[in-house]
Amino acid sequence: MSSLYLREDLATADEGALVELAGAEAKHAVTVNRSRVGDDLRIGNGRGLMVTGVIESIEPGRVGVRARQVTVEQEPSPRLVLVQALAKGDRDEMAIQAATELGVSSIIPWAASRSVSRWEGMKKEKGRIRWETIVREASKQSIRSFVPPVSPIASTTDLQKLAGTSRVVLLDPTATERLSRIDVAGDDRDLLLVVGPEGGISDAELESLTAAGAVRARLGDTVLRTSSAGPAALAVLNVALGRW
Repeated sequence: MSSLYLREDLATADEGALVELAGAEAKHAVTVNRSRVGDDLRIGNGRGLMVTGVIESIEPGRVGVRARQVTVEQEPSPRLVLVQALAKGDRDEMAIQAATELGVSSIIPWAASRSVSRWEGMKKEKGRIRWETIVREASKQSIRSFVPPVSPIASTTDLQKLAGTSRVVLLDPTATERLSRIDVAGDDRDLLLVVGPEGGISDAELESLTAAGAVRARLGDTVLRTSSAGPAALAVLNVALGRW
């Protein structure tokens, strides 16, 4: 059993109950994954609830699953948030896909000063929805109980405000402190990892964000791409927090 289907409206479920899957998710289960009566199947709501059961019925646009096991997970604390600068090509999309698979709690698109790609006007919501779709599919592929939300695009001023209430770490290859040496235990505040675009975080952005309370950290002696820095940092923190 390697597939997860989402029903965001599913608030609760009991073991032994019939849980129905409808619409596009049901169609995908039957026509793409070739699920049949008697097959195992997972249904989640993206907010911690996971139903594992056996397909009992298949009708046009509807799949009935008899729940064998129902689990409700609590979101890990602290929440790990990826602030990903917009990047050209699909590098930012590669970053958020991998970050989702690695357990990121939420994602904030960032309009950095050196971002070549721009979300302006109608592109703001269109871009966010595209990222949301990528994150949703990555969550299903990795069988995650939580689907990370994608926030509206943030400015540097927005990040300065977040630095007042959250722990903000700027991934900067020129920093003297290593991310692996930062103490991340014993603080339940959200931990934001800020990744710059291809040209990196500008000096002005580094100055304004550190003045607001952010700290700078590097991953190692090499310079990672914008597509790999965030996922690499998440891997480091997953180990530090005992999640791996």
